[in-house]
Amino acid sequence: MSAKIAIIGLGRIGSTVLEQLQGRQRQGIDIVCVGELQDTPGRRKAQAAGLPVLGLDQVAAKGGEVDMIFDMTGIPGVRKELREKLHSSGNTHTVVVPENVAYLIWALLAGEHVPDRDHRSGY
Repeated sequence: MSAKIAIIGLGRIGSTVLEQLQGRQRQGIDIVCVGELQDTPGRRKAQAAGLPVLGLDQVAAKGGEVDMIFDMTGIPGVRKELREKLHSSGNTHTVVVPENVAYLIWALLAGEHVPDRDHRSGY
């Protein structure tokens, strides 16, 4: 079994998550696609690795091809939009990883402290 992951937001934190999770198929981790609107170094790395760069609608429509979405944008509206798109597409398989869990994983992968963020904004 593998965990099929999409990463939304490839700024500093999302790029680190991408870098640390790429190439871990033997551990059951498979990055399926990413989402990033801007031309960031993380987006360029994903494209160079052959990962599809998709919009939120496309990610939500993947259904069982994506087990979990790491929203690393830090924007509550993006999480809300992702959930709405998952619902409207009938995707009951994919989950959006709670923000505090996503940042905890980032901190563990990067050897950083968990960011001082207000996690009351939902997950």
